[in-house]
Amino acid sequence: MVRPVEEYLKPEVVRRIARLDLRAQFIVKGFLQGLHASPYHGFSVEFSEHRKYAAGDDPKDIDWLVYAKTDKHYVKKYEAETNITGYLVLDTSASMAYSYRQQLTKLDYSISLAAALCWLMVHQQDPCGLMIFDEKLHAALPARSRRSQIAQVLSVLAKVKPGSGSAIATSLVQVGAMLRHRSLVMIFSDLLADAGPIRDALLRLRHRGHDVILFHVLDEAEVTFPFDGMVELVEPESQDKLVVDADAARRSYLDAVRDFRDGFRRDCVRMGIDYVPLDTGMQFDRALMEYLVSRRTRF
Repeated sequence: MVRPVEEYLKPEVVRRIARLDLRAQFIVKGFLQGLHASPYHGFSVEFSEHRKYAAGDDPKDIDWLVYAKTDKHYVKKYEAETNITGYLVLDTSASMAYSYRQQLTKLDYSISLAAALCWLMVHQQDPCGLMIFDEKLHAALPARSRRSQIAQVLSVLAKVKPGSGSAIATSLVQVGAMLRHRSLVMIFSDLLADAGPIRDALLRLRHRGHDVILFHVLDEAEVTFPFDGMVELVEPESQDKLVVDADAARRSYLDAVRDFRDGFRRDCVRMGIDYVPLDTGMQFDRALMEYLVSRRTRF
C-alpha cells in the first residue's frame, strides 16, 4: 500500500527513523511522490532534468521509463552545463540544539534536510559538498558527484553534535574564501546572532559570484510561543535565565520574531538570495523544492 505523501514529510514521522541514510531516502521518496501530483512533475523519479516533448524533438530522446509511469512524453536533457555544484553549510551552535516537547531539534531538522538534499543532488549527478561550523569551521568535504559521496556526507552528518558558541558571520566568510568556483551555497541556521555581520557575510558570498539559499530554521515553539503563565527561559549559549509572564509577553515576542524574519527576508531579496523560513513543525518538501527551482533557474 502506498503511504500518503504527508507521512514521508512530517517531522514527527521522520524522527522515528534512526538511520540517517534511510531518513534521507524516506524524505526524498515522499517528496518525489508529491511531485507526481504537482505542476512540477517534470522533476521525475529518475533525478534528471526533463522537459515536455515538443514538435521537432528527436523521438530517440524520449524517456520511455517516465512515459511508462505517467503516459506522458518527456525528453531528457543531457547538457553538461546543467550540473550545479552545491555546498551544504550547517550551523551546529548550541542554540541549534533547542527542542520543545522532545520533537526534532533545529539541528536534527537541518541534518535531515541536508541529508535528503545530498541524496537528491548526487542522484542528479550534481557535485555536493559539506561544511560544518559553530564558533569556527570544523568539517569540510569537497564537492563530488559520485555515489560514494552520499555515504561520506551522511557519515559526517550522523556524527554531528551541537557545539558551544556561534560565529555565523565569521564562518560564512571562511566558507566564501574556501570556494574556488561558483557554487550554490545552502545555509542552515537559526541566525541567532548579531544580524549586521551576518548580512555582510552573505553579501560577500554573493559578490564572489555564488548563489545562496538561506534556510532559516527555528523551532516551532520559537515561532508560535505556546507558553502560559510564568516560564523560565534559558539562553542556550550563555545559559542566562529569565523568568517572564508568557501571557503578557506573547504579543511583543511574536512581533519581534516577525520583525526578525522580515528583516532577513528584505535583505535577502535586496542581495538576490533565496530566503526560506522554516520551523521544525513544517514538512520537509519546501526546502527540496527550493533547491530544484534554483537548479532549474540558474542557467
